[in-house]
Amino acid sequence: MEQQTNNVVRQQCDVLVIGGGPAGTTVAPFLAEKGYKVVVLEKSRHPRFHIGESLLPANLPLFERMGIAEQVKAIGMVKPGAEFVSPHHDMPQCFEFADAWDKSIPYAYQVKRDEFDTILIRNAEKKGVEVHENCKAKKVDFLPDNTAVIRAQHDDGQEFEWQARFVVDASGRDTFLANRFQIKHRNPKHNSSAIYGHFTGAKRHEGQAAGNITIFWFEHGWFWFIPMMNDTTSIGMVTWPYYMKTIGQRNIEQFLMDGIAMCPALAERLKEAKLVNKVEATGNFSYVSERNHGANYLLLGDAYAFIDPVFSSGVLLAMNSGLLGAEAIDTCLQKPAQAAAALKRFDALMKHGPKEFSWFIYRVTNPIMRDFFMYPKNIFRVKEALLSVLAGDIFGKTPIWRSIFMFKVLYYIANILQPKRAYLGWKRRHFNIRPVEVPAVYNA
Repeated sequence: MEQQTNNVVRQQCDVLVIGGGPAGTTVAPFLAEKGYKVVVLEKSRHPRFHIGESLLPANLPLFERMGIAEQVKAIGMVKPGAEFVSPHHDMPQCFEFADAWDKSIPYAYQVKRDEFDTILIRNAEKKGVEVHENCKAKKVDFLPDNTAVIRAQHDDGQEFEWQARFVVDASGRDTFLANRFQIKHRNPKHNSSAIYGHFTGAKRHEGQAAGNITIFWFEHGWFWFIPMMNDTTSIGMVTWPYYMKTIGQRNIEQFLMDGIAMCPALAERLKEAKLVNKVEATGNFSYVSERNHGANYLLLGDAYAFIDPVFSSGVLLAMNSGLLGAEAIDTCLQKPAQAAAALKRFDALMKHGPKEFSWFIYRVTNPIMRDFFMYPKNIFRVKEALLSVLAGDIFGKTPIWRSIFMFKVLYYIANILQPKRAYLGWKRRHFNIRPVEVPAVYNA
């Protein structure tokens, strides 16, 4: 049903999704397939540039379930593993996904996000989702009758209103609802910024390893090296606020290049490379919201929380939250008596992913943890379990948790046996994550 009053078009739907990225375009088609009228509002028009190009093996079953596996395969660079390069260790360490606990998914993909996200949003349309691109959500009002009215504006100035039974915030780093509710906070346990661009001509490994992501540690943080199809490589510098403050009069492109020069192993692989797009930067890189749901709304993916991308977990957590969100919303709308239990389960699973990845992320710069990564041992099958975490296999039935527990025990024992080194690592980390006022160089 459509009405027009004061030049505002008013419509109704069951579920309105704010954001057409991986979270929004996963929850929407799953709900549409269940018979709900679903509307997606996307502020941009696909294809559009985005970072987060490295996927995990655990993404692949979701692609099969959504019917997009062949499309993703066609645009994806096969990623058999992840390589870590440390200036404090003589040799790099490569983790092959084929060696994880579950051997059935021995690879993932690296994708250009403009192509990948376009596949997702067109799939949503194909499944019956009403998609509005170049349409930005402006306001939401939650009404006493447990519905919500969302006002949005197209880029031509036309305004629309939808009355929805359920609202999904999948707005990514825009954090639409978290900002409205004032529940978004800087993650007190982490604090980093990212500067990134795409290059051609970067030196890749031979054979299958050509598709591996490489993580390069350097003095002020770490770099990602993500090879994609057609000789495009994504390079990003994730660094601490104190180092961002040293940018001075340099533009962010020069700042990125200067950072690369400080990492000889990366500089060597980029010796013949050429930057092919505008360098961008993102601040406030790690944050979390106080809650991820209410009686008739959910926060998915980055709209709820974002953690450091060192393990390439972003797209998986976003898409998995879409799957979890669809299940919770279906229960809330079909079986109201079970809504509280469904939302409680959603909340627990939403926190599970960031929690498991974060334990490693908060410690990966610790020199003792780096030793564990650079010289992995499979005692108590801890290497297999660690690989399963790196593969994103943390939501299924793979029995990794006893071995992950033993990994943590071994790490804490190593800290006890090396108290001075552990203390200096702890002290350095607290120095790194302290809040610092930095110049306004960010695009997002």
